[in-house]
Amino acid sequence: MGRNESNKPVHFPRVTKHPQSDKPITDLIDLLGRRWMLRVIWELRGGALNFRNLQEQCGGVSSSVLIQRLSELREAGIAELTPDGYRLTTDGSGLLDLYPPVKAWAERWAA
Repeated sequence: MGRNESNKPVHFPRVTKHPQSDKPITDLIDLLGRRWMLRVIWELRGGALNFRNLQEQCGGVSSSVLIQRLSELREAGIAELTPDGYRLTTDGSGLLDLYPPVKAWAERWAA
């Protein structure tokens, strides 16, 4: 659940293997853990990209997988398709704020 501009709760659709889940963190990890998902989000950090440019930025992702990931991101309210291409929504951009602390934790864990 997110919040809109008037700070009212907004429920996002769950694009997970477990649609009846009552654990949003599990749903989010399930979504983000899919192959290429984090890379697609990362490549959209700089703004809108058309499909071909996004595929080139991701280097190696097949068209069918990229189509699936973009569909899942759009359904979850994390990305959207604009006339300029795919871009992160406000909520999608908010996910990028989580990358540095998770990266720092992962580096400590791997050490």
